[in-house]
This record gives sequence, structure tokens and C-alpha cells, in this order.
Amino acid sequence: MEPGNDTRISHFLLLGFSEKPELQPMFFVLFLFMYLIAVLGNLLIILAIISDTHLHTPMYFFLANLSFVDICFTSTTVPKMLVNIQMQSKVITYEGCITQIYFYILFGALDDFLLTVMAYDRFVAICHPLHYMVIMKPWLCGLLVLMSWIISVLHSLLESLLVLRLSFCTDVEIPQFFCELNQ
Repeated sequence: MEPGNDTRISHFLLLGFSEKPELQPMFFVLFLFMYLIAVLGNLLIILAIISDTHLHTPMYFFLANLSFVDICFTSTTVPKMLVNIQMQSKVITYEGCITQIYFYILFGALDDFLLTVMAYDRFVAICHPLHYMVIMKPWLCGLLVLMSWIISVLHSLLESLLVLRLSFCTDVEIPQFFCELNQ
């Protein structure tokens, strides 16, 4: 017998926050408001960095990338949660769950790698201030971001492929509002 995924289920149930229907509109408004604030705030950061030429430095280049990744990270889980709250449905397909896990891990790891790159940038700026512009050339900044993306994509792909090999019960309930690797 070959190893593989023998899963015959087509969906998972995301249990979310509360079973009480009277709390669902409050959760919807609250999370929609927080999501829109997060997306708008990160978009404003990106637009400010793009529009002001004084901000075209490595530190702000990394900050713009981090803002973009934060928009993507919140967009992997919150829109599905809002749809589930609005439709009074808690179902996510098996494929949708694996996709959500992939992007959740991708953007979570990318956040970590970009913060590491930003720490290296600050290290160079503080410890080698006279050599900063020689060390942190635009091609190096682009290479650091590209390597962060490549490592994150490969890491996320590996984790998702390992999840595909698992077998699941026929009645699967996830006690979260999104698909998480641990669950």
C-alpha cells in the first residue's frame, strides 16, 4: 500500500467565537472595522513611502514590504471569517483549508524573515554608519527581500505538503475561526 492521503471528507467546520446568533452581528462589525483599519493603515504607509523621495532608503523599503505582507497576512483569514459570520455558515472546503494554511504559514514566515532583515539593516546602520550606504546597496536590499520570499514559499509549501499526507476523521470540527496547522 502506498502512503498518501486517504481523506474522503470534503469540508471542515470552523466553530469560530460564539454559538450565540445575537452576538454574530457585533462580531461582524467589530472584525470588519479592525480589518479595514489594518488594511487602510498599511496602505497609507506604503503610499507615504512611495510618494516621498526622502523615504526611498533601505529601512523604508523593508517597511513597505512588511506593510504589504501584513495586508496579505490579515487577508488570508479575516475575509473568510467575515463571510462565515454573515452567512451563518461555518463550512470551509478541504482545499480551501489547505490553501488557507499555506498562505497563513507563508505570510507568517515572511513577516518573521522581513523583521530579521530589518534588524540586520538597523545593525549595519548603527554599527557601521560610515559604510552603511556601501553595504546596503539597492540590489542587496532587493536580494534580501527576494530570499525572504523564496525561503517562505518553500517552507510553506513543505508544511502544506506534509498536511496533505495526513488522514482525517469524517466529522472534523476546528475550534478556531480559521484553519491552523496545529488544529
